[in-house]
Amino acid sequence: MGEKKGFFSRLVSGLTKTRDNIVSGMDSIFHGFSHIDDDFYEELEETLIMGDLGVHTTIEIIEELKEKVKEQHIKEPIECRELLIDSIKKQMDVGETAYEFENRQSVVFVIGVNGVGKTTTIGKLAGKFHAQGKKVILGAADTFRAAAGEQLKEWANRAQVEMIGGQEGSDPAAVVYDAVAAAKARKADILLCDTAGRLHNKKNLMEELKKINRVIDREYPDAYRETLVVLDATTGQNALAQAKEFNEVTDITGVVLTKMDGTAKGGIAVAIQSELGIPVKYIGVGESIDDLQKFNADEFVNALFYTNDKKEYTEDEE
Repeated sequence: MGEKKGFFSRLVSGLTKTRDNIVSGMDSIFHGFSHIDDDFYEELEETLIMGDLGVHTTIEIIEELKEKVKEQHIKEPIECRELLIDSIKKQMDVGETAYEFENRQSVVFVIGVNGVGKTTTIGKLAGKFHAQGKKVILGAADTFRAAAGEQLKEWANRAQVEMIGGQEGSDPAAVVYDAVAAAKARKADILLCDTAGRLHNKKNLMEELKKINRVIDREYPDAYRETLVVLDATTGQNALAQAKEFNEVTDITGVVLTKMDGTAKGGIAVAIQSELGIPVKYIGVGESIDDLQKFNADEFVNALFYTNDKKEYTEDEE
């Protein structure tokens, strides 16, 4: 319980900038309007769009709010707050988020463009799984970026896991082949592969991933497959665009949102789940290894809106 509570309060403080951006704006609208009219809805809409929830998601939320206001004959703007919160949660619903790969022999691809915190994320995941007593192998298959291998090696040492590959310019599929051989020989639970993130040449990326996938299909057919895309929350709508592009190239099963604590654009988590229907599986709310945490949409929305009123938040939601 203690750890859980710790994370909720970390989440609350990590979302300060996003809260200041979205929630304070919304609350001033709830308190500033004496009745519910077009101007009221327009102001709310603008606040949500500016908060990086995206146009599409915002329109859906506002439409649902209007319906509920009609149905329930609501007259006071402040009474819309709860309804709006529920609408945001509903928009984020992608069903039960599964972490099956954590409990099976699996290959986890981690994809992301340069600069989003991909290597750090892989290092933190490796550390987390190692701490759970799992045998982890890292495959350094992002061979395009200078020094990527060295950086990953540092994380591998820190997480006390074995790393395969890391030579700049080597063939990514060959690295994965070696990593799979090592994973089988060592009976690894999780093979974490750092894979490419060169979106500017989607055709090449597609071919590369196909090649890597073929290696795994052939050499490691029983392994459970997971593909996580790492996105930098501070880039807002650009992160959503990247997720869409990566999803065209390969089947994304989950998103990792980094740098949530340093941004006012945390609302992008809402847009990603709403528009892509892909779950955000982990978020980074700080530098330390414990700051990469499993994401829970309801908890996220609660941390934005119910910071002081703890009775709104139940510990047993997970």
